[in-house]
Amino acid sequence: MIRAGLLAVALTAAAPAMAQADAIPIAQTAPAAEAGLATRSGLDIYRRFREHLADPNCEGDAVSARWRQHFASAPKKLSNPDSDVLPLFGYVVDALIEADLPTEFALIPFVESGYQPGARSASGPAGLWQFIAVTARNHQVPVRAGYDGRLSPVDSTRAAVRYLKTLHGMFAGDWRLAVMAYNAGEYRLLQSLRRSGQNARNARPAELAGLSGITYAYVRKLHALSCLMEQADDRAEWLRAIDRPVPILAAQTWPDGANSLDAWAKLRALDADALKRLNPAFAQGRGDRERRVLAPASGGAQPVLAELGDASAAAAMPILIAPATEKTAPRTHTVVRGDSLSKIARKYDVGVDDLRKRNGLDAKSAIKPGMVLKLDE
Repeated sequence: MIRAGLLAVALTAAAPAMAQADAIPIAQTAPAAEAGLATRSGLDIYRRFREHLADPNCEGDAVSARWRQHFASAPKKLSNPDSDVLPLFGYVVDALIEADLPTEFALIPFVESGYQPGARSASGPAGLWQFIAVTARNHQVPVRAGYDGRLSPVDSTRAAVRYLKTLHGMFAGDWRLAVMAYNAGEYRLLQSLRRSGQNARNARPAELAGLSGITYAYVRKLHALSCLMEQADDRAEWLRAIDRPVPILAAQTWPDGANSLDAWAKLRALDADALKRLNPAFAQGRGDRERRVLAPASGGAQPVLAELGDASAAAAMPILIAPATEKTAPRTHTVVRGDSLSKIARKYDVGVDDLRKRNGLDAKSAIKPGMVLKLDE
């Protein structure tokens, strides 16, 4: 069941009495309350996610075999008790709801980083949201010697939510245009709208001109991810798997007496390795009093488990967030003098046409040294 070194407590756990999410009552467990640690059911996180989707309708929209295979790992990460992803997903969902934004945006880190705070791309993007350094600094995320705020779920999520809030307003509250702008840049999307004779209020995203195939696919990817959770072949089993106590993560200031994550963990009786996985920006260095740490919230426990029809099914369940598997970032190539599309395509065993499509290039487009080309979707 949930193992997570973040919380050195045992919770009384049980399997849910019903398979349907809407029919499962949620109850608080006494051990969690006594421990003073805030937890909730992963099922509650999923409910909140579904309730705040801009486009929750999946009827008649079966997930294609392509997307089912491409994103098969995402629901598994949420249901895996040995993964950090579900509490991180809950943290992002909460931040979006607080900003009055659609929760489709909470799926962006699945596409960008596989929900790994320490994910890095060879071409430079880093963190949950895969910001490049320039974009990070433009959104008040510090990137300097000794501290890379892109690797902080607190700094990067705050910046991403603020940016998405701007894009959502700029494009008339259309979440599809907002995520396309997040991928391609707002100015490129505005130009595409003008060239296509459209505006944000009457936009037909699939008909916009001059955008890369990756940008067009971004909307389909997020909707497919959302529907994949609704249409999973093992949905009842999946719902049972996520109905487990999950720590509520919150941005917290450094307490007196803590100048490193090791010291923080000792003060709070938490697992230092788990804190470092959640906060790779601090993993190698000392604390930074100006920056906050993502850690389990203290205080009264939240509802965490389905009520039991059979008390004998209860079992002690230690919450330990175990090491997550590292995601391989999408490949990129930085163009150097003497490169050509055909040479790059041969080097990485990709098609020239695919390379053009993924980077919004046509047959007449020239590549220049310093350009970063995406090799994978």
